[in-house]
Amino acid sequence: MIQYHESFANPPQTKAWDAISPENGFATLLGNPPVETPQSRRDEDEFGMTLSVLVPSSLVREAEDQREATRKLGYVARAAAVFRADELVIFPDEDGENKWGGEFVETVLRYAATPPYLRKEVWGKRDELRYAGILPPVLVSSTTADDSDELPALREGIVTEVGPDDRVRVNCGMQHPISLFVPPGMDATEGERVAVRISSREPVRARIVDEPLPGFDVSRMDLTEALGRPDAGVRIATSRYGEPLSVPRLGELTARIADADGMTVVFGSPGRGLPDMLGMTPEDVADVEPSVGPGFDLWLNTIPRQGSDVVRTEEAMFASLASLTLTE
Repeated sequence: MIQYHESFANPPQTKAWDAISPENGFATLLGNPPVETPQSRRDEDEFGMTLSVLVPSSLVREAEDQREATRKLGYVARAAAVFRADELVIFPDEDGENKWGGEFVETVLRYAATPPYLRKEVWGKRDELRYAGILPPVLVSSTTADDSDELPALREGIVTEVGPDDRVRVNCGMQHPISLFVPPGMDATEGERVAVRISSREPVRARIVDEPLPGFDVSRMDLTEALGRPDAGVRIATSRYGEPLSVPRLGELTARIADADGMTVVFGSPGRGLPDMLGMTPEDVADVEPSVGPGFDLWLNTIPRQGSDVVRTEEAMFASLASLTLTE
């Protein structure tokens, strides 16, 4: 799990460790039994495939200022959330970077992926986040607002304090951090992200669960390494020089993605597509085989009737993922 090392606000002085019991792991003053929970958000919705989205560190190379760069990254994060990406990976393209490179891109995207109720404690004040206020809301569907009636709710929390007897205090956006029991076989250290299943807010009833965290992860990784992972699924490179996506081809591709349990979709940056980054010609793209290049299974043109000379990365993400995530 990813750990945050920034300082946290001091929790309330009251040590409510006795508000839970090891038998059920709930933070509650009542003796209600545990609730049954699905294994994950995807299993709950019968959507089992994984989706990894790869974008270059030169993603905001055409931005005129930091405000515009931040806004652009907000749309990228928004696309990842809308199409339920599991992870958003930034791969290096140092030759194409401008003033704002991979570190800036990663910071803003990680901030956007952080639930609003945790952002102040996790990130504090940073120069890279000067214009974070203009980021569009991500609104991950499995993370409900405080006043929502949709229960149970799966939320991301951060361990702010480790107590005795496998108990921890977790900030998960409630009025105060809540004390929870760590399930057998799980470890929770201060600063670690955990998934919290909330079944009631008044009184508070919640527990730490061994489930995937809501939303998507953000990381930086070499392109070849990302494509070589065993869970990469169908590895798709997007390019205007790739095979045009058609209705018949989409049906075949959808079945192939389902058989592979997911896909990895890779995007270029404005004015600098993937072929340019990899030193390939349009002819190379047309002839590419799985054993050639960094490890793509196919090159795909997801906007075959492109009407603009340049398609921005965030625009390509919405256009491509809208088609590629269709189900049979």
